[in-house]
Amino acid sequence: MEHDLSPATLAELRRPRPYPAVSVLTPTHRREPGSAQDPVRLRNAVAEARRRLEADPAVTRERRAEVEEQLDRALAEIDPAETEDGLAIFAAPGEHQVWTLARSVPERVVLSDTFLTRNLVAAHSAERPFWVLSVSADRATLWNGGTDRVTEERSGGFPLTRPPEDFDPERQERIGDSPSAFRDERTRQFLRDADAALGRLLRDRPRPVYVTGPEAALSLLDDAGGAVRGAVHLPHGGLANGTPEAVWQAVRPLVAAEARRAADAVTGELEAARGRREYAAGVDELWRSALAGRVRLLAVEENYRATVVDAGDHLEPADPRDLDAREDIVDEIVEQCLETGAEVRFVPDGTLRDADGIAGVLRY
Repeated sequence: MEHDLSPATLAELRRPRPYPAVSVLTPTHRREPGSAQDPVRLRNAVAEARRRLEADPAVTRERRAEVEEQLDRALAEIDPAETEDGLAIFAAPGEHQVWTLARSVPERVVLSDTFLTRNLVAAHSAERPFWVLSVSADRATLWNGGTDRVTEERSGGFPLTRPPEDFDPERQERIGDSPSAFRDERTRQFLRDADAALGRLLRDRPRPVYVTGPEAALSLLDDAGGAVRGAVHLPHGGLANGTPEAVWQAVRPLVAAEARRAADAVTGELEAARGRREYAAGVDELWRSALAGRVRLLAVEENYRATVVDAGDHLEPADPRDLDAREDIVDEIVEQCLETGAEVRFVPDGTLRDADGIAGVLRY
């Protein structure tokens, strides 16, 4: 299952497909008792996709069989132990993808000539992804960080390891990651190579970086002045060969502190915007401003959701059972703002109490 949404991946997902491109979205649960019903809910959603395909006169029998085969393959790839708060299945002739999301999604089946990506985009934005580079004298490991975990990233050349002929194993065993280990020129070059590999990856997948390792290694990386310049340093050895849980527990306080600083900065910008009359709040006002491309900064509480119906010149609260209801209007606003170059920040619940959960700074 996929989890990391890069700009290149998003562009590929948004590419037009031969009709029908099927999007199946369903909420999931990380633990009991909700997770027990997830397989049933998922099978029902896929069954609904099959019914839609069969009932659509624009879908030939051959095309329907192709897409149904892709749906079957997608179902076979889903591991219930890896699901989070939402799941998206994309299937079209000759291809399929399964995405697990750290943000709930409305239950939905859509047949179109593109995949439904707005919930994916909103979930990715809410997750505040980051990188953790863990280094030692002979290994550099990259970790992909999200809301409540890290996983090892195996791309861009990572993990990097020193070749056996690059050092004397007996000497390495004696000195380990002691300061003397980092006076060797080959060790310095190894760390520069790790910094360069991270720099190449950041060009396509930019995000904040945390660096862990012995103090001597962090000092060398600072001197290199490359990709880790400006990164948050955590003097903590052993994580280059550590477990995801050990890395997460080490960086978790730093991530939480950064989230608090970011939330404070957002509320400060919103208050300043009030004085300049560049402030907007509420779903209806933000939706209209987003469509006009006026939003410069959008702030959304992490678990804020709203179901509305379009009344023509404004949005009104609606019952999710209403056939015309838009259950994911918040995610629509997020994607529309990102499309027009706005910055989108998710903040802890309660931060925007006076704005009903969503507020923004306008460009004009």
